[in-house]
Amino acid sequence: MNRRRLAQPAQFFAADARPDTGLDPLVALLLRSIAMGAQTDILLEKKSGVAILTFNRPPANAYNEAFHETFNRVLDDVDHDSGLRVAIIRSQSRKFFCAGADIKEFLNNETASNKRMVDLARQALGKIESSGKVYIAEIAGHALGGGLEIALACDFRFASTGDYVLGLPEVKLGLMPGNGGSQRLPRLIGLNQAKSMLMTGESISPEAAFKFGLLDRLVEPDALVLETEAFAETLSAGAPLALAAVKRSLNEGMGLSLPDSLRLESELVDTLYDTNDAREGFASYLEKRPPQFDGT
Repeated sequence: MNRRRLAQPAQFFAADARPDTGLDPLVALLLRSIAMGAQTDILLEKKSGVAILTFNRPPANAYNEAFHETFNRVLDDVDHDSGLRVAIIRSQSRKFFCAGADIKEFLNNETASNKRMVDLARQALGKIESSGKVYIAEIAGHALGGGLEIALACDFRFASTGDYVLGLPEVKLGLMPGNGGSQRLPRLIGLNQAKSMLMTGESISPEAAFKFGLLDRLVEPDALVLETEAFAETLSAGAPLALAAVKRSLNEGMGLSLPDSLRLESELVDTLYDTNDAREGFASYLEKRPPQFDGT
């Protein structure tokens, strides 16, 4: 993958179609999806071992039940594709990453319907966290409520500077985060700072989020796509089985006692010794050449 902005989506989640000759790929994508009755809330592109999921529900990517049904299908597609090793989640909007739940729909829905949406959101975030793929949230606009919770479930969060905020304002609506925000946030920024954000419902700037450790990279807007894709390229060249094992060791090990986490680490590394990837890694090192890992 070249270190440049990837082309507009040339694949979409619902079918294995190809761009229509003579049409802009994004236009062709939308026309095909509409014709098939498919959701276009999330666009999916696959290229060079990297999946790019683009939120596309203007104006603010505020989600509803249908959005999360689509999100779950897209995540399943990515997880089942052995050619993919990394996934980037970004937004088509220049102002919003994701504003969380669609408040108007939430107010008009029956409680049972809202609970179904929340259950779907929890399933989606659980899939991100348990996937053997590495997920990177690319944030260039407001990430609020459930939108920030999506980013928190990712392995990395890259963001640009800008006039936008990140926050979990649910307490101002008489609620609390329901998709893991109250549990994942303190693991990133510490208990006291998380209490401050969650109990006041106040949002923070990208600069403050980076300072607190919520963001892994903070760059100028023009550099965000290049930085994210360059990092994704580096990861996608790695050994897929080893990456998945490291992710599982870290995510699960953090919730275990040290003896249990060391036992988990031992079990995971034992599964890697006899893989083709391990043999390729050692051989390429001795032969002084880049490794060619195939995930077996």
